[in-house]
Amino acid sequence: MSDKFFFKGRQDARQHHTAFGYKAKAGLKPGSEKYPLALVVTSEARKQEVEAMAAKAEVFIDITVDSSEGAVESIKELTAMLNKGSTVKVTAPPARNELCPCGSGKKFKKCCG
Repeated sequence: MSDKFFFKGRQDARQHHTAFGYKAKAGLKPGSEKYPLALVVTSEARKQEVEAMAAKAEVFIDITVDSSEGAVESIKELTAMLNKGSTVKVTAPPARNELCPCGSGKKFKKCCG
């Protein structure tokens, strides 16, 4: 008898995803000391402003000053980190048979629910 009728599982083992050229950077945290943000500014005064913003946010950065004609400032990564929203926490309403939060001493279903 052949093994293929009784074999449970894969005939060939799956290859790891890095064998196909995919490189997952799960440990990469932009703005850390190991992976600083690469920013481009157009003047020394702007460089000092951006350094102050990064110090306030406790982010590591590498700043390049490009004062050539038609230079474009690139600080999108820093502004995205500064404008990131915070987590919204919502408190669940009390269950029907719990005491009412208004302080009446009655059950929620008999008082406010």
